[in-house]
Amino acid sequence: MFLKMNEAEMRRAIAHKRDGAELAAQTWHAIVRAYLDGDVDDAQLAALLMACVLRGLDAAETHALTTAFVASGETLEAPDPRTVDKHSSGGVGDTATLIVVPLVAACGIPVAKLSGRALGHTGGTLDKLEAIEGVRTDLEPERFFECVRTAGCAIAAQSERLVPADKRVYALRDRTATVPSRGLIAASIVSKKVAGGAHAIVYDVKAGRGAFVRDVAEARELAEALVALTVAFGRRGAALVTDMNEPLGPAIGTGLEAIEARDFLRGTHRSLRLGAVCEELGSAMLAVAGVRGDLRVALDAALESGRGYETFERMLAAQGAAPGALERLQPHPQRTMLPAPHEGFVVAVDAVALGEAARELIARSGSGAGITVAARIGDAVRAGDPLAFAYGDADLAHGLEQAFVLGDAPPPERPVVYDEIGSRSGDGTETSGTPRSTLETK
Repeated sequence: MFLKMNEAEMRRAIAHKRDGAELAAQTWHAIVRAYLDGDVDDAQLAALLMACVLRGLDAAETHALTTAFVASGETLEAPDPRTVDKHSSGGVGDTATLIVVPLVAACGIPVAKLSGRALGHTGGTLDKLEAIEGVRTDLEPERFFECVRTAGCAIAAQSERLVPADKRVYALRDRTATVPSRGLIAASIVSKKVAGGAHAIVYDVKAGRGAFVRDVAEARELAEALVALTVAFGRRGAALVTDMNEPLGPAIGTGLEAIEARDFLRGTHRSLRLGAVCEELGSAMLAVAGVRGDLRVALDAALESGRGYETFERMLAAQGAAPGALERLQPHPQRTMLPAPHEGFVVAVDAVALGEAARELIARSGSGAGITVAARIGDAVRAGDPLAFAYGDADLAHGLEQAFVLGDAPPPERPVVYDEIGSRSGDGTETSGTPRSTLETK
């Protein structure tokens, strides 16, 4: 039965949620419709969102809110049932998307990736792509899937026609400090992925000092919620919980990360930590798409044969890149070394400070500016050794060496991948999450 949401009904819904009660599915649908129509204002919805943060959303409520978000706009359907998408919860120096998307496509699996822009200290995949001359990410759905068909993959912005309710609600969550709610986060992420049309989704949930979710256990709970919600919508899903206590790759900044992806794919330079996460993500993407066999061997063959790099170039060309634009990318010519103040071991890195500094450098000096990390957690350094290099305005680089904490002994090693959750079989059968310990690195 259709429920008409007015101010009085909304007040009752807020009170129910405030007191810990569950709201019915029809109530969530009515709230979303009323908010889009202007019958519920920002003040009342903000109060409800705060109640959600404090009381939480159960699985049924999260599913109902996700369904309401999806229904608020158009939905797409990828023509190939093997089509896979990937989502990262946000980190620093995270170039994985630019690497794994063409690698998976080079293995014969279509990748239709909807991405976002920088948020806070984290980098945005769209911003990295647009550092390459001519590349367009504002693709209409028809052109988006045409790029997937011709190039094997595409990375584009979410269309304004998809889940408009989530866009408005997310803006209000950002204004009212109501972002950190597992149910609200899951509904926002999964609604965009379901509306985007991919048949399988892999989630990379970051945990650590440089992530929005600091605690590994909380990140695991979010990963489990994302996979369960994805499967409930008839999609195949898997998730990794990965480390973000330091930047994933050495490069931090739009153009620098595009250069890093280019050099990784053609074999010029490859970071071990970045490579380990890309291998796990790529394997998960192939698995949920239904590929059998040794997935790491398939990815390695695509990388070493050059097919991954060729697919990357083909995707960029399909999205408007100027001829030779990728090859012409260069870091900003002004480089400042950040020296170690004394000898010791790197025991911690403030990835948030480095991410925010890189954004300031880019804003001041252009897309070729940013930071490259030279010392990793666990590395031994001597006084004067480089901890990092800043590209661009030298004034903004002053004091950034303080983002690196030095100690007398190396810290314990951490796994790059803490956990894996979801359906890796490609047929929708879920596998339980099991801690990962074989990819330990500094």
